[in-house]
Amino acid sequence: MDNIIVLPTDNQHNIQHKQRAKPLISFNREELTIILNVYGRKVSKGEWKDYSIDATQQSAIFSVYRTSHERPVYMIHKDPKLAKKQGAYYIASLNGQVLKRGHSLKNTLKYFEKPVKLLS
Repeated sequence: MDNIIVLPTDNQHNIQHKQRAKPLISFNREELTIILNVYGRKVSKGEWKDYSIDATQQSAIFSVYRTSHERPVYMIHKDPKLAKKQGAYYIASLNGQVLKRGHSLKNTLKYFEKPVKLLS
């Protein structure tokens, strides 16, 4: 009974955890607005049905689904480590193939715009 172990309080534990944890990468409000505008257009056309957002220490990912019970068809990534090289934003397909990269989210998302067909 001579050994007394002092456990840290919740506040001490939270402070220590915050000091060593890396911040999560996430989309800011402007980026989400841009992505959700494209998403809304695709939903209204019946092409997309659901989405999910993931925030990790390396990147933020907006995943797009055709139905609620399948793997994502597209994943829109934000990876700040690539910002100076290839661009922080890229779109990947279901199998992980990079479909488009860019420094600007708006330009990267132009991948989803279909060319206008002229009727003659």
